[in-house]
Amino acid sequence: MKFGRHGDFIAPEIDLHHEIMGLKKEKNAVILSHYYQRPEIQEVADFIGDSLALAQAAANTDADIIVFAGVHFMAETAKILNPTKKVLLPDLNAGCSLADSCPVADFEPFVKAHPEHFVVTYINCSAEIKALSDYVCTSSNALKIISDIPKTAPIIFAPDKNLGSYLIRETGRDMLLWDGSCLVHEAFCIDKLLDLCQKHPDAIIIAHPESEEHILKIANYIGSTSALIAYVKCHPDKKYIVATEVGILHEMQKEVPDTILIPAPAVEDNSCACSECAFMKTNTLQKTYRCLKDGTPEIEVPKAIAEKAWTPIERMLKLSK
Repeated sequence: MKFGRHGDFIAPEIDLHHEIMGLKKEKNAVILSHYYQRPEIQEVADFIGDSLALAQAAANTDADIIVFAGVHFMAETAKILNPTKKVLLPDLNAGCSLADSCPVADFEPFVKAHPEHFVVTYINCSAEIKALSDYVCTSSNALKIISDIPKTAPIIFAPDKNLGSYLIRETGRDMLLWDGSCLVHEAFCIDKLLDLCQKHPDAIIIAHPESEEHILKIANYIGSTSALIAYVKCHPDKKYIVATEVGILHEMQKEVPDTILIPAPAVEDNSCACSECAFMKTNTLQKTYRCLKDGTPEIEVPKAIAEKAWTPIERMLKLSK
């Protein structure tokens, strides 16, 4: 039995994949999906990518409607880049633990207390936080963004302390870090991971830079979601332990169907013994169909906030060409 966003019944004989494809054509809509979304959502998406690629896709689309199969801050970014287009999010409860760790009521006075600092914010934050920033970055381009800032200039980096620490080690910059983190990337269990390495001594560990330092120290390769996929594609004859949200394995396995991919183990036991983002998984194919059919829930960003946030986002996109 299938239910819609409000619990309304969807007849079981309805082919949701077929219906979504028809609605996209009828409404001139595009579905953008993050790698961490459910596989069935990725299969109906027009574009699958990481935060940078999705922002670029949103900036370049000719569609009238953008269905953002991701989380709230991603849909906000798409709306900021497309103020005249309708941007939909299948489930408004698709938030982000990292974005939640940086409330504007706390961050704004922090920024004002350090007026000489350039403010660089990871894209995993609210529109209000982006509006207080000089630059926005993603894990794909953070090193390039930091390198664009004069070496003598002090920097605030927010909200991810783990990514920030990684950038400090890579660049040698002395940055002031906000104390935020992603629950998904802090869920990996180092003891279980080491046990897994003993069982698979030939496996290469690849990790997202939002992971904690002790995970990154034993990783053979560190990169954004798109970089991890690209790395595996370049070395398909290896075996991999993948330390990021488990949703990435769907697209990664399609790229390297004969490669063994093992999700890094999480601290808590769950259905897959891996690290899943509950926020990403609140979106379902049923909700994607219903939001496209009904044109709701729609994402709105106040004009004053959107105009301020547009500048650091646009700066990021220009530097990432």
